Amino acid sequence: MTNINQIAAALESKDYKQAAQLIKQLQKESPENPWVQYYIARYYELTNNLEKAQTTYKQILRNITNPKIVSQTRQGIQRIETAELNLRQQAIQTAKNDPSNLEPGLLILEPVSPEKKPAAVQNISRIFKIDAYTTRMQIQSRGWRLYKTGPIGELRIYGQELLNADIPVFWATLRDIQKIQIFRVQHFQSLSSPAVVCKDKLDRLGAIEFNWSEVTQRVEGLLPMFIEIMDYSPHRRKDQFRHREIRQDYAQICDLHIPSRNCILRISDQSYEFQQGVDFTQISADIPGLAHPKNQKSRSQKSKQIPQSTTRINWNRLLEILDQQLDVTVWSEFTSFAETAIDYTQMLSKIESHIEVDRKSETPWDPAFQLYSGLAFLRNQENRE
Repeated sequence: MTNINQIAAALESKDYKQAAQLIKQLQKESPENPWVQYYIARYYELTNNLEKAQTTYKQILRNITNPKIVSQTRQGIQRIETAELNLRQQAIQTAKNDPSNLEPGLLILEPVSPEKKPAAVQNISRIFKIDAYTTRMQIQSRGWRLYKTGPIGELRIYGQELLNADIPVFWATLRDIQKIQIFRVQHFQSLSSPAVVCKDKLDRLGAIEFNWSEVTQRVEGLLPMFIEIMDYSPHRRKDQFRHREIRQDYAQICDLHIPSRNCILRISDQSYEFQQGVDFTQISADIPGLAHPKNQKSRSQKSKQIPQSTTRINWNRLLEILDQQLDVTVWSEFTSFAETAIDYTQMLSKIESHIEVDRKSETPWDPAFQLYSGLAFLRNQENRE
């Protein structure tokens, strides 16, 4: 009959094949023996299957009360955590030898489904050595979270550990985002054979012709617009006022991604010239077939001011036309992402926003949108490869 000492001896002598056979025999002979689970975990640990070992050890702590087994189990968990930490530190140190791994980067946590959240909390807490409560508050069921910044080599190592633990993440460098060309659309010249007048990063005016089929996805977002007010509180002296910014309205942004040209066409209701190019007031969004002459009505290039209400109507018609022409993914969870990113002010200050919104002072919301759209662009490329 198999006994515990035989299994311990086989593991001690590194005869893992014999140990596996003895553990299997003990499972059949004494399935209720509390030491069975411990030696299964120990076997996993010694054969470098650390994830299974960790899982089994934690099951023991939940189900077994034998003081000696519990003590040895806790020691096993501590050994695994120490081993993982050492391996990670070695990998990070090795990565530093390659200058490309020192590029500034970002680690993005993707949404986690409710049924996977308990395991994700446990694994993220273990990998980053943080408490479960903090981790639980950081995990989102919708949208992305900017989870960590730093050298891309280090983030890649953390990211791979998270992926191995079935936690959805991805990572990118700021340089890769900055390589994407951004063209700020001034107006559409044509819709049936799409062509836009736009500006490049040097504010040079030009035209781009493209096919609707080249657009692989859209990114939409609302950028808060602020006004400054004089704030008075009865709790302060009467002559004591302070300046305070409040949200007055939102600028609407829509990006069209064209990866075959490594570019994004950026459209904003604040800078789009509705008084030029295609006349949206002459287009019925219910009627397909944009080749009709009235849909491409040319107008005087003389700039005119148009009412805000008309701008909103034109913007909504433009989006309806994009809906008609493009059967693509629409990324629209910018706000929830930005709320996790706007505190990274130093990192965002390195990102050019390429957004034309009249502001009295800079805001991190603009580069946050550039970051969100750039990440969506890179993520789409990864998925297509």
